[in-house]
This record gives sequence, C-alpha cells and structure tokens, in this order.
Amino acid sequence: MEGRPGNHGRVLVVDDDPALSGIFADVLREAGFTVELAADGRLALSLLESGPFDALVSDLVLPGIDGMALLRALRQRGLELPVIFITGSPHLSTAMQAVEFGAFRYLLKPVDAEQLVEVVERAVRIHRLAEVKREAKAYLDSEHQAEHQTLDTRFSRALAGLELAFQPIVRWAQKRLVAYEALLRTSEPSFARPEKLVAAAETLGRIHELGRAIRNRAAERMQRSPMRLFVNLHSEELLDDELYNPEAPLSRMANRTVLEITERAGLERVSDVRGRLARLRHLGFSVAVDDLGAGYSGLSSFVQLDPQVAKLDIALVRNLHREPTKRKLVRTITSLCKELGITVLAEGIESCEERDALEKLGCDLQQGFLFARPGRAFPAVHW
Repeated sequence: MEGRPGNHGRVLVVDDDPALSGIFADVLREAGFTVELAADGRLALSLLESGPFDALVSDLVLPGIDGMALLRALRQRGLELPVIFITGSPHLSTAMQAVEFGAFRYLLKPVDAEQLVEVVERAVRIHRLAEVKREAKAYLDSEHQAEHQTLDTRFSRALAGLELAFQPIVRWAQKRLVAYEALLRTSEPSFARPEKLVAAAETLGRIHELGRAIRNRAAERMQRSPMRLFVNLHSEELLDDELYNPEAPLSRMANRTVLEITERAGLERVSDVRGRLARLRHLGFSVAVDDLGAGYSGLSSFVQLDPQVAKLDIALVRNLHREPTKRKLVRTITSLCKELGITVLAEGIESCEERDALEKLGCDLQQGFLFARPGRAFPAVHW
C-alpha cells in the first residue's frame, strides 16, 4: 500500500499481541495516520487521558482492563472518540454491549488492511466533524447567551424608561369623551415599537414584570381622573397572582378599568380562564376582547373571555366605507354583540368617512387619530 502524505489523524492501537499491533500500526501509518501503541487497557487509558486521539482500535480481549471495560471507562470520563473493536471470537451479547456503549465498529480477525484503513478514516472524519459541531454549538451558545444578556440589559433599560401614552375613546353620536386607553411607550430607542418590547418580555420570561409596571403606571396616572381606563393585558398575565391582588394600585380603581385581552395572544397556556376572569370581575374589572376579527383565536377565545367590550380589529375599520364586504362583516358583528349586551369599540379611525360609516353600522364607541393622537398628557378630542 502506497504511503500517503500528511497526518490523517492520531490513532491509538491497543493489543497484547505485539506482532499484530505492529501490523495494524504499519498499515495505518502508511495510510497517513500517526499511531501510538498500548499493550493493555490500563496503559491505553493513561495515554488517552494524556493527549487527544481521533480514534481507538482495540482488541476485545486484553489483560487487566479488557476492551469493554476500557470503552465504559472512556464514556464515564466523557471521552467520545470512536472505538473500533477487533476480535477473533465474536459473541452476540458482547457486540450488543459494544453498540450500547457507543462502539463505532466491530471487525473480525483476520482484518483486511484496506477495510481497516477505510473504517479508521471514516471514524476520524466523524470524530472531527463531532468536534467541529461541538465548537460551533459552544460558539452559538455563547453568542446566544451574549444576545440574551444584551436583550436583558436593554429590556431592563426599557422598564426603567417605561412611559405611557393615552388616547381618547369617544361616543361620537353624543360628542362625549368616555375613556382613555393606556398605550405602551419607552424611552429605550431599541424598543421604539411596543410589540418589540412585548416580544422581548416573552423571550426573557418577563411578561409579568412588564405587565405589573404598565398596570401600576397606568393607575398612578389615572388616579386623579374620573374617566374610565382601558389597559392592554397579555394573556400570560392571567397567570400572575399579583393581577388578582385587591390591594394592587389598579385593583383600587377596578370599577372603572377595562382589561383588553387580545385575540392575537392565545389562551392555550392559561388554565381555568373562566375562573380567573370571574376573579377579576369580582374585583370590579370589565373585560374587552381586543383585535376582534383578526382571525387568530376566533370564537373560542371570545366565548372564553365573555367580554363586556369587543374592539374591532383595525383591518376591518380601514377604508370600510369603500368596501361592502367589510361593512357587511362589521354590521353582523355589531348586531350580534348588541344581542349579547356587548359594547362595540372601533379603533384606528383616521377619516370622517370611516367614522360616519361605523356610526351608521351601530358601532358604539370610536377611537383613532381622527379624534386625537396618543399623548403622554391626556390629549383633547378634535370634534
């Protein structure tokens, strides 16, 4: 066999027969491998612990520590290099044990030289691929940890700079201001869009922390106002015991607070939704289903929430005066809601045409830039 240049890997050959181990060593060295020899399992284990190898070729029957014991010792020490067993007397039970402990191959004597080289080459490639994968995983894990730490830091800054903007909710037919919705804002520039801040809270498992901050800040801002308050509530906040605390700041003004739960945030992970909402209503809160018509949870969440207020998704409101299908859908929704005693609120109104069309369709309450943009102070309504 013609020798190959370069180092194809470092291989340890273990056999108490020096003639046989010498033959294996010569074959593998000619193939380009660096080869070390050990006459028994104890020496082999010592060599394996002292330096890196890419593969182990071992007889099963060895003095002292036999091949299976050597394999078990390797795995107990966390050494994952491929082990190729060579034996002249195969037994099914031994082969099964070898596979169980992660032996790479099981070769029978006499071993063909080309087969030995082929198997060792494949073992070395797989070992090196495994090392690369471990390095890649370690790198990606460190990158992910760094990103997570960066996200956590930015999220903490966002909480420290948390602010709320308020947007009026009106009863247009009577030209009357009836409530304000508290909208999430922060001075942290990397979370200019509120949905990004909510997504970060979900990723970090800090939804409860964000929800408490919003509720407490909203209560603080609204405590001197006689108006009703609408506050968005992530579905996972229903799992926060603090939400049901009667001494919490927002609970003290529960009788004029509407908790908006969006259809976009599923309720699947929340147990006993009805029971939890009953506790909130007992405190005095009202419940609104947000984004009605967005097509996510649909009727199932609507039934679970049993809301007092239904907020039409902005997609249904936009340009509905030009689209008969939207008007038909909104007419049906408002009619059914009225039959159920549910107040309908349309948000995202930007034109007089949208406003007037919604009024004709029986929409009770309206909200949007047409009346006022959100502001940190309580903005006046443009009638």
